[in-house]
Amino acid sequence: MDAEDIKRRMMKEMQQQQQEGQQETREAQEEYLQAQKKALLRQILTPEARERLGRIRVAQPQRAEMMENQLIRLYQMGRIQEKIDDEQFQEVIKRLTPKKRDINIRRK
Repeated sequence: MDAEDIKRRMMKEMQQQQQEGQQETREAQEEYLQAQKKALLRQILTPEARERLGRIRVAQPQRAEMMENQLIRLYQMGRIQEKIDDEQFQEVIKRLTPKKRDINIRRK
C-alpha cells in the first residue's frame, strides 16, 4: 500500500462520513417538521377530529397528508380561529374531496 492508496481510502472514508452526516441531518429535520405539524394539528382539531384524521391516514395516507397541509395553511392564513370539532371536520372533508362522476355505459 503506497501513499496514494492511503490518501484515496481516507478521502473515500471522509466522503462516506459526510454523506452519513447529511442523511442524519435530513432525518432530524423531517422529524422536527413532523413534530411541528402534529403540534399544530393538536391546536386546530379536537380529539375526535384528530381520531377521524388518523383513520383516514390508515386508509388513505396521501389524502390525509393533503388534508393536514390544507388545514395548516388555513390556520396560518387566519381562516381557522377556533378548534374544529368532528362535525366541522366532516364538512371540511366533503369540501376537499373531489366530486365523483357517475359513468354509465349504455350498450346498443
